[in-house]
Amino acid sequence: MMTFEQLSNDNNIQEVIKSAFNTDMPIDGAWGYTKEASTTITTSDTPYTQIEHMFASMRAYIEMHMTQDEASRYGSINVNELTREEIDVDSNKYHKVIYEITAMKESLYTAFIKEYKEKYGKKDFNLNKHFQQRKEATLRREVTHWFKVS
Repeated sequence: MMTFEQLSNDNNIQEVIKSAFNTDMPIDGAWGYTKEASTTITTSDTPYTQIEHMFASMRAYIEMHMTQDEASRYGSINVNELTREEIDVDSNKYHKVIYEITAMKESLYTAFIKEYKEKYGKKDFNLNKHFQQRKEATLRREVTHWFKVS
């Protein structure tokens, strides 16, 4: 199984997100790998689940694409929630969320898209085989995110 390095807490995560994605997030704290290094969601009118999913997608993109050399980059990164727990500790409320992340090496993804565009509708193109190969080339990983919500 491919592993990715955890992002460091050396920089303000709001600034990293703003620089990388040109968006402001109502977050503070750390990257959320543990309860002790959780991501704090500050006041927002947006539902927590939406902020959490958006942040999980951004963290995955930074880990799997932005911090990788060109040959190791992943694309077609998708994040789906698997489980969610609400945990109360010392009058603080946390969400422990486990996501499944699927992705494909960017070079493979580009090749699959090119093949599909060039061969779709032609007699010699086996659509089922094409999608089976894409499925087999897809990396699946489960990650835990800790969010402090109060």
